[in-house]
Amino acid sequence: MRPLVLDPLFRSIRALSGVGPKNLKLFEKLTGGERMLDLLWHAPIDIIDRRHSPLLKDAKPGQVVTTTITVLQHQLPKRRGLPARIVASDDTATLDLVFFNAHRDWLEKTYPIGAQVVISGRVEPYNNRLQMVHPDYAAKPEDIASIAKIEPIYPMTAGLGPRHITKAMGEALTLIPTLPEWLDGPLVRQRGWPTWADAMRALHNPQSGPEFEPTALPRQRLAYDEILARALAMQMVRSRQKKLKGRSFTHDSALRTRFLKSLPFQLTGAQIFAIAEIDADMQKPERMLRLLQGDVGSGKTVVALAAMLNAVATGAQAAIMAPTEILARQHAETLAPLCGALGVSMAVLTGRDKGKTRDTLMEKIKSGDAQIIIGTHALFQEDVTFKDLGLAIIDEQHRFGVHQRLLLSDKGIAPDMLVMTATPIPRTLTLTMYGDMDVSRLNEKPPGRKPIDTRLLSIDRIGEVVDGLKRKIATGARAYWVCPLVEESEKLDLAAATERHADLQQYFGARVGLLHGQMKPTEKDKVMAAFAGGELDVLVATTVIEVGVNVPEATVMVIEHAERFGLAQLHQLRGRVGRGQDASACLLLYTAPLSELGKQRLMVMRDTEDGFLIAERDLELRGAGELLGTRQSGLPAFRIANIEAHGDLMDMAHTEAKLIASKDPMLTSTRGEALKVLLYLFSQDQAIQTLRSG
Repeated sequence: MRPLVLDPLFRSIRALSGVGPKNLKLFEKLTGGERMLDLLWHAPIDIIDRRHSPLLKDAKPGQVVTTTITVLQHQLPKRRGLPARIVASDDTATLDLVFFNAHRDWLEKTYPIGAQVVISGRVEPYNNRLQMVHPDYAAKPEDIASIAKIEPIYPMTAGLGPRHITKAMGEALTLIPTLPEWLDGPLVRQRGWPTWADAMRALHNPQSGPEFEPTALPRQRLAYDEILARALAMQMVRSRQKKLKGRSFTHDSALRTRFLKSLPFQLTGAQIFAIAEIDADMQKPERMLRLLQGDVGSGKTVVALAAMLNAVATGAQAAIMAPTEILARQHAETLAPLCGALGVSMAVLTGRDKGKTRDTLMEKIKSGDAQIIIGTHALFQEDVTFKDLGLAIIDEQHRFGVHQRLLLSDKGIAPDMLVMTATPIPRTLTLTMYGDMDVSRLNEKPPGRKPIDTRLLSIDRIGEVVDGLKRKIATGARAYWVCPLVEESEKLDLAAATERHADLQQYFGARVGLLHGQMKPTEKDKVMAAFAGGELDVLVATTVIEVGVNVPEATVMVIEHAERFGLAQLHQLRGRVGRGQDASACLLLYTAPLSELGKQRLMVMRDTEDGFLIAERDLELRGAGELLGTRQSGLPAFRIANIEAHGDLMDMAHTEAKLIASKDPMLTSTRGEALKVLLYLFSQDQAIQTLRSG
């Protein structure tokens, strides 16, 4: 049950005066819910200082002033569409109050001739006179104190004005209960943080610009609360996972030894270390939950197969789930010869498989004839039954939700879980997204990989690029040409790609292919096979080729409108070349003029191939929201915390959450009870349900 002390915050805002059924819907749309708490988390984004009360003759253009004026005259228009003017004065200068589409009755009632009225708004010069268009406030002189103050500005939605929000917020703030302190006393004193209630009141009553900074003490306090709630919930779920009886898989099998001896290359130090960490986890009787972060081309698939063979050697099955059919088939192509040489049977199941083909595959998985199963989200559909799933691997985790991760792990009896991503993620984001996992990093490239020559070119030089491409193709090279990402629109992405495809056909004829997300899987495979087999010289594509496509003969990557892509995406795309023995090049075409930020970002790409360094710089330059691309960022949204600004708090909260979970795993101490309040405050109470369910 939710702690009773939180009841006032979980009441509906219907209880507030001025919030009726119509407004309620608008508030819900704006704040994401109808509770007092949802409203209170709706933080202001700016302030207006209404304390300035200069004489009108001294008012500066563009300044917000609050002053008492005497109404002298009404100049009301005779026909619609013209503005109404109220002429007023403070004895030092005249001021025109200008109104568009205002009702005559309202104007005469609000601004009676000869009356004194307090007004507040922005003054501007117009035709050698001062004017104020639509004053924000008009009140009686005795009400000046309630207007002449600092006013918070909130994000708004159509139909809900600033006054509605400010009034509701003011009332909600009076209902804040006194909550038990869940933070460590010495930490609060050392940091100079207020209580949660005081921090919340300060958030909505800022007294200066600096109080909007993430470093302001009330904001720091609330951010730390939010990060700690998230980290603690993750640790509690993790503790429960660890307690669930897992399986112990040995790693010194003859099968594994044969596999490692059969590899035609030396493993990197990072691969050897990651395999050792995974082996140690899989040997323990608890369930493994590990994240394998690999930079582009760092050899994650080999590490994954080494782990899968641990399960296979003991008679269990292993499954690898990829986000797209192209990537699933790519894994199958890479693993098929290795598995074939070891006598390990493999099956591939995707959404494309229908009818008898699917029935046959399902039977192989159910009977255990298929020892390694590769697939898309088709793997966790209800009718897919494994004989004995011992290890579940999820590739490109940020394309899936946690829910899907759990669905796959439910297919076996306590299977170990390995999550892989080829998108290097900065450390602070790793804590935010994967705080419940142990982490292994592959930050070395296999020996023999040549650096990729990355160049920045204005799109005006596209003719030179095509000429250069002709020369390259004459030597037997193959090239990708990636078309611009059009914000949130696959149809527009497709239009851009189709246009470029038609354009390049004038130069390269039928040896130009087109690949985009709206093609049928069989069509995509056909085009990819033609490109890989050398029947096509140039492959024009949208970002469907971002992850996992492997054609070692392709040595040129052209990316149009590179400034529109995230650095992580550009890094992934560039990683499609440089996979063979020949020197490779990546041309980033941009539209001039580039912004200063755009220039800095593209120069990062030119200067380094280290994906982890690129990810850190991308976080600094653009912020977390866009880091993994807007469409599938998979990032949990924070209400108050700011991932870029509060990185140090992330580390602190992660460490503290681990300590709490080890010392008081059921949160039964006095502080533990207070921490339950924190979890409910930030909607992390699922962690408490997890504890109760054992």
